[in-house]
Amino acid sequence: MQGYNAQIVADSESQIIVACDLTDQTNDKQQLAPMLEQVEQNLGVKPEAASADTGYWSEAQVSDERLRGIELYVATGKQKHGEAAEAAGEQPTPEEGVSRLEAMKQKLKSEAGRAIYKMRKAIVEPVFGQIKEWRRFRRFSMRGKGQVRAEWKLICLTHNRLKLFRSARSWQTA
Repeated sequence: MQGYNAQIVADSESQIIVACDLTDQTNDKQQLAPMLEQVEQNLGVKPEAASADTGYWSEAQVSDERLRGIELYVATGKQKHGEAAEAAGEQPTPEEGVSRLEAMKQKLKSEAGRAIYKMRKAIVEPVFGQIKEWRRFRRFSMRGKGQVRAEWKLICLTHNRLKLFRSARSWQTA
């Protein structure tokens, strides 16, 4: 069975999709740098910060040169539902002899790290939910990676158009 892995990067304030792609890889481990690079290509500027779930954690990806200057918050492992991370002090850096994995774990345990990472669930997850539930999009109609990628980009484009349309309509009634 052929399957695809849909990718998006959404703006934190408006839930507008600023980058999207589709891969035939089963996990997200190779997608962090290419997706954030696409944000820079689309907007002309790197994002200041980005958060991603544990599926995106990869030593190679978080140390990729393309991500220099972006404050990353990438989960390094699964956390049980309702389990709170322990608070920690300053984030150690890899230069201080701590691995990137340990540095990221400490960063996510900090108060600021927890607050920023927690917002991921309110930024990107609702976008997928809106596409699935409001638009009733559950499967691709096309066949072949190129056509499915084009279909995904069309779905993302129409998501953005609907967001902008609804946004403008709410401004007119205010």
